[in-house]
This record gives sequence, structure tokens and C-alpha cells, in this order.
Amino acid sequence: MTLTLYHNAMSSCAAKVRMVMSEKELKWDGVHLDLRAGDQQKPDYVKLNPKKVVPTLMHEGTVVIESNVICEYLDDAFEARPVRPSSPAKLAQMRLWTKQIDEGVHASTGVISNCIAFRHQHLQKTPEQIETWLNNIPDPVKRQRMRNGVELGMDSPDFKGAVMRYEKLLDDMEAALENGPWLLGDEYSLADISYAAYMARLKHLGLGERIEARPHVAAWAERLLAKPSFKEGIEDWFDPKYLALFESQRGEAKAKIRDLFS
Repeated sequence: MTLTLYHNAMSSCAAKVRMVMSEKELKWDGVHLDLRAGDQQKPDYVKLNPKKVVPTLMHEGTVVIESNVICEYLDDAFEARPVRPSSPAKLAQMRLWTKQIDEGVHASTGVISNCIAFRHQHLQKTPEQIETWLNNIPDPVKRQRMRNGVELGMDSPDFKGAVMRYEKLLDDMEAALENGPWLLGDEYSLADISYAAYMARLKHLGLGERIEARPHVAAWAERLLAKPSFKEGIEDWFDPKYLALFESQRGEAKAKIRDLFS
């Protein structure tokens, strides 16, 4: 077995895959990409992942992209310690949760992260470097979102909508968690694992109060982030430079978020 993961320490999508591999006790080799340096835009990597994003998994010559697809691939390829339910009904419910990430939650996370924190990394570059980076983002909608975030911060026209997308998600989670400790009731699964890095990011960026406002979600997040696989797959990869950046911007972000709900 040879598993190689092209990833980034702070990428929520890569973190999800690392947590799955921890849950399944899989051994893997890592190739860490510096996203700020544009490693994901280099020709050799683009041959593997034309979308110019992380993660990418290589397994004995097979290349798999898209984090949700990678997680399910790992569960199919390595049957021990499954992270998906066996019931077709529960499996469908699980996929409705993971599907939401690709259909708006991840993009909203990117907007919030960029507007609050990551923009400050980009603003240290020259205008020409920023333009080169933006022009290498293949999706024009994402490119404009990133430009808005860098130039306007939390005044970006995308910021409020991204926060409100999370409000809906957290409301849906609160309702689901009335039926048990996990999103599928009594069964811990990929539905929960997929959101671990996102809950950590909300807390880092000053949106923890939105979690705490919902008691079932708050208790679930505490259970989820206490998992050994969270520490091994996510927390141990936290970059101190990023944590310091998040902390430096958290106070302003909290004030802005409170204004949105006042």
C-alpha cells in the first residue's frame, strides 16, 4: 500500500482527509504544498489536479481529487474501521451533509477566512504578485470573491452572505442534533468528520459565539474536536503563524459579526 497525500496544513479540505486517515489508522506519505507561494499552481501539480487546489491523493498509481470523493474512496479501498454507515438510508443522509460543503459551505468558509485574515497575507505582496495569483485562479467567480476579500476585507459584498450561509448550516445542525449526539443520530460518521475543520476555523476566526448560541451544536463540536483523530489529523497540523494571524484579527471580526446580528 502506498498512499501519498498532496495537502496543506491549514486547508480545511485536506484536514478532512487527514482526519479520515487517522480514523482508519492508515499510514501515508505527505507532500506539503505552500498555497501562498503558489505551489498548487505549478505545472507538475496541475497535471495531477487541474483545479489547482488541495488535496490530491495518489494510491498505487490512481490519482483521486476532491476531498469528499477522496474520503469515500479511502473508505471503499480500506474496509477496516469504516467511517460511513452501512444503512442505505443513513448513507443518503450522510451524503446530504457532505454535499452541502461542496455546494456553498466551503466557498463561504473561503470568503470568511479571506476577508478576516488571509487578506493580510496577500496584502504583503506587490500589486503585480497579487494579480498573478488571482489570474491563476481558474474559476472566475472564485477569483472575484478572492479579489473582493483582499481589497475590501469584511466590507466585501460577499461577506454577509457567507456568514448567513453558516447561520443556516448551524440551524440545520441544531435541529438534527436534537435526535442524538451526532448528525446521523447515534452513529458517528463522515458527516461529522467532514465538518471538524470548519468548526475549528469558525472558532479561530471569531465566530465561536454563533456555535455557542446553539447548545446542541456547541456540545457536538466539543465532542468532535475532542476526538483523537481531530488532534492527529487537524490540530497537530495547525500552523502557529496562521494561529497568530487569526488571533490578531479575532477581536475586530467578533465586533463585525455582532453588528450583523444587532
